[in-house]
Amino acid sequence: MTDTLGFETISNREHGLKRQLTSGQMSMIAIGGAIGTGLFMGSAYAIGYAGPSVLLSYAIGAVITLLLMGCLAEMTVAHSTSGSFGAYAEFYISPLAGFLVRYAYWAAIVLAVGTEVTAVAMYMKYWFVNVPEWIWIVSFSSILIVLNAISVKTFGTFEYWFSTIKIGAIVGFIILAVYVVFGSGNPDYGVHHYTSHGGFFPNGLQGMWVAVIVSIFGYLSVEMIAVAAGEAEDPERAVKKAFRSTIVRLVVFYLLTLALMLAIVPWVQAGVAQSPFVTVMQTIGIPGATGVMNFVILIAALSAMNSQLYITTRMMFSLSRGGYAPKAMGALSKSGIPLNALLLSSSGIALATLLNVMYPESSFTLMMAISMFGAIFTWFMIFLTHYCFRRYHERHGERKLSFRMRLFPYTTLLGLVLMGAVMITTYFTEAFKMTLVFGVPFLLILSLVYGGVLQKNQGQCGVESVAESPGLI
Repeated sequence: MTDTLGFETISNREHGLKRQLTSGQMSMIAIGGAIGTGLFMGSAYAIGYAGPSVLLSYAIGAVITLLLMGCLAEMTVAHSTSGSFGAYAEFYISPLAGFLVRYAYWAAIVLAVGTEVTAVAMYMKYWFVNVPEWIWIVSFSSILIVLNAISVKTFGTFEYWFSTIKIGAIVGFIILAVYVVFGSGNPDYGVHHYTSHGGFFPNGLQGMWVAVIVSIFGYLSVEMIAVAAGEAEDPERAVKKAFRSTIVRLVVFYLLTLALMLAIVPWVQAGVAQSPFVTVMQTIGIPGATGVMNFVILIAALSAMNSQLYITTRMMFSLSRGGYAPKAMGALSKSGIPLNALLLSSSGIALATLLNVMYPESSFTLMMAISMFGAIFTWFMIFLTHYCFRRYHERHGERKLSFRMRLFPYTTLLGLVLMGAVMITTYFTEAFKMTLVFGVPFLLILSLVYGGVLQKNQGQCGVESVAESPGLI
């Protein structure tokens, strides 16, 4: 089997990691990374841009996520390795593509770790108003770094329980909110809020589309299921199960919670000083509920940060084993943890601490905008890689794929176009202008480094495969 033997060269160099993650932990890792600051804090920014039409924004984001998960699941079932979509891009497009994807993604998630820990510090102010935020950043970061350094089994266990707590809390929030909106009989709550403050599109279609960018940031990290597959006990079963459960949970948790939230609190009152979830609890007036919700949101941010530390560590490990980063980053501890890669991947925490001290009021927004490019670029490249992956398998049909994305190439190309549109939109949006301003030069620098230091090779998806495709040309 040409494709299997060819890709084994890449996957074999990433040996040494321990396959200790169960399918249940895999599902929780995927949902744990996605349900964090993007939902609990980022939703406030999205509501500010779109108003009630934020429901459409997150629905569009959910469609893109569904398409992405389908493409990733197909490739991951065929090849389970920690290099994941970076390794797939290297083999099915070109080594340069794999280099760019892995470094862009690594940088994005390192900065995303910074946004999570910045949010953690903001949440702690609910109880400790006068304690400097940097103290919380350093304290919680140290704990999570130690958890990631022990073993992948320890990471998986803590992430499972982190995710269980926040999923249970969201379900509880949904049940309470349904009663408040539809069962309490209070006229202050209801779907009339969707149109009573400037209409469903108070900022027009443009505001709705800009909020799609924030929704992508919220859904970011669902792709980590593909990276975690490299350390799963039964990767094929785990990926298929996680794909189905993650999509359902994301749609329910994001869209349903936002719909109920907007029915309780008018969108014009959704500020960014605190989570909209806390605002809802304050509005309802249940004694002690705001403190409980703030605790759950804190757990959610720590969970997402925990998952992101894991995934950045494995991406740097993959870069090192591929010869794209110092060899020390590929070294493993006795328990199979790339400790040097973990320490380097914690650099986003240091940056978050610095920005929080220098720009306490705007550090979260700045970190989110800068980290956005790598995430959007990676999702764009996943769709492109899947297109090349499928075309390659159609030409070399020795191996039947056990999981296939439906309606290819239309679904893959739809995701590619939507992500391209999202990327372009960031340049025309003041809050996210730094995305391309930072991202494009970053890619150019990476390309120059690759061309000047690393050997160029022709990938599997070259001019021939693109020219043969009726869907691309």
